[in-house]
Amino acid sequence: MKTFLTFIVVTVLNIAAFSQSSVKWFPSELNIQPFKANFIEPRTGFAQFLSEKKIRLDIGTSDDIVHFKNGNRMFSIGMDFATYTRLHEEPNFRFPVDAVDYLFGLNAGYRITEDNIQYGFRFRLGHISAHFADGHFNETSNNWIDELTPFVYSREFLELFPFYEIHRFRVYLGLTYLFHVIPSYIGRGIFQAGFDYHLAPICGTMITPFIGYDFKLMDIRKYSGSNIISLGIKFGNYNSRGISLVFSYLSGKSVHGEYFYQNEHYATIGINYDL
Repeated sequence: MKTFLTFIVVTVLNIAAFSQSSVKWFPSELNIQPFKANFIEPRTGFAQFLSEKKIRLDIGTSDDIVHFKNGNRMFSIGMDFATYTRLHEEPNFRFPVDAVDYLFGLNAGYRITEDNIQYGFRFRLGHISAHFADGHFNETSNNWIDELTPFVYSREFLELFPFYEIHRFRVYLGLTYLFHVIPSYIGRGIFQAGFDYHLAPICGTMITPFIGYDFKLMDIRKYSGSNIISLGIKFGNYNSRGISLVFSYLSGKSVHGEYFYQNEHYATIGINYDL
């Protein structure tokens, strides 16, 4: 509750600073686009594992509720909702659900635009919980797959991502503080750094290659690093809605809460509907 009140106070102070600005409710575009290679971003699409018979299905959205604009400065308030689901591939077009992670929360963004330069930050207050589903249970052996039984995984977090963008090249840092987490031995701090770069469009402004990289340092009994590299082509303006074909390689701790302690290394190829 104290954390939520802190978010409200900070938001009210920022709104007061923009008291002379223009206000737009329920805008169609986001003030700050999701960071390409950061996994904890709302997205809608799927990714096929290239070395295993698994699929990840993502269903989510991030919507700005209001924009306050004052000259070249923009402040926004929004909401995030997302699920990240791992499925098995089986014959007869069956895709049992193995594990699913849920995210919801609030966000606030501040962006300054100067010619070809943009900089600012995104702040989020959120909750993530993870669960095994019925596809993780083997009916033949009447046991959980790999004898991995469900357990409580939950975290509430504050997150700050300052960024700087010039000529379609954006770099960012990330600091996440878990003010409540289960299991309790997971470290409270997560540190990130990364970039995304949209190259010059191939055909007008509608086909844009891109690359993204994210490094995350987490404390699970000891600090270890995780890496995500994303390459793809976006159909649509690079900083607005569209569809992307994406190849990704993930190396490090699992992105799914029920497997948070496991090291994984795999490549995927998929399609995202960009926000």
